[in-house]
Amino acid sequence: MLGSRARPVGEGWVAVVDDAAAAVDAVVALVRAGGLRIGVGAAPTGPDDAPVTLAARRALEAAGRRPARLAVRGTDPEAAADAQAVLTALAVLLARRSAAAWAAVDLVAAGVTRAAAAAALGVSRQAVAQRLAAASWDLERELRPTAARLLDRAAGRTPG
Repeated sequence: MLGSRARPVGEGWVAVVDDAAAAVDAVVALVRAGGLRIGVGAAPTGPDDAPVTLAARRALEAAGRRPARLAVRGTDPEAAADAQAVLTALAVLLARRSAAAWAAVDLVAAGVTRAAAAAALGVSRQAVAQRLAAASWDLERELRPTAARLLDRAAGRTPG
């Protein structure tokens, strides 16, 4: 996904992705890995990735001072602050998720039916439903596209 456009920067990495939804996916993966500062830079990309790299560096620095260790900096500061708020809420939600809840979410997110997820996990369909509710799966599905739209705005792009 990130290919050659990912590079180390100080104590972190900067990866340039042209798709805001892919950036949200990367944030989710980093939050799940745990213990990392996450800086998201939102700026136009092109042959010269300097604007987005600078925004990401600033965000990474700011992340160390934030409770969720996540920050967003972008071309549009107000939209970046909004994206930061939504991504922080998502990060807090994900950090509280149990291993059992992650197992249910992983299966359902991959397109497995709840009945098939129950069979795979060796639990009842009701238990899968309870795990998804405890995981706030429905809220995560609402927050992800909202965060992506806000990242697009923070980068000065109008989502289409």
